[in-house]
Amino acid sequence: MNGTSTVPTHIGFILDGNRRWARKHSIPEFDGHLAGYAALKEVLDGCFEHGVRYVTIYAFSAENWKRSKTEVSGLMRLAVQLATKDLKMLVTKSVRVRFLGRREGLAGKVIAAIEKAEEATQHLTGGTLAVCFNYGGQQEAADAARQCVLDGLTADEITDEAIAQRLYAPDVPPVDLVVRTSGEQRLSNFMLWRIAYSEFIFLEKLWPDMTKTDVTAIIEEYNRRSRRFGG
Repeated sequence: MNGTSTVPTHIGFILDGNRRWARKHSIPEFDGHLAGYAALKEVLDGCFEHGVRYVTIYAFSAENWKRSKTEVSGLMRLAVQLATKDLKMLVTKSVRVRFLGRREGLAGKVIAAIEKAEEATQHLTGGTLAVCFNYGGQQEAADAARQCVLDGLTADEITDEAIAQRLYAPDVPPVDLVVRTSGEQRLSNFMLWRIAYSEFIFLEKLWPDMTKTDVTAIIEEYNRRSRRFGG
């Protein structure tokens, strides 16, 4: 990339295609999630090396509870692994970790791991990894509106800014670029408030096949876009 390239401040990834990747390779579905987890590490490295300040991943939606108990259990283990075993890797890269979503319904050990990871990295400034976990975009907006009421705001005081200040991790900025893999072209309730003016890239590639080279291509495509913000 040349020196005039603009790097998005915030990229959001909808990680899609792990199970299809597993079926394509005739292996158990959870092995597809493991391959996707490995790809995540490479994509994160690529993003932060390019200078992206915030990366948000859609790791577990509020709707994912409908999946089999075995798959849900496996995804919970991966979340704990990210927040514990692999935390040292993120600390070494000075990456702060935030988890966005409701804590209700999560097992105690999952909540403990999440809270420990957030506390251990809260001082880091090399970039931020935001993990949407037990998350829904409509749910987030509803929770923010509810908090406005609990805070005693009048109807006139419930503004766009008031809601933005009460989102999960409100310091995480709007998303500049949303990337979804596997050929699907929908948002699936991802970061609805923060993507009002996002650019979108939909890739045919399945998530476990993602590499640093794809990150470079994504940023190059972003630079070919003209963002007008309604103007």
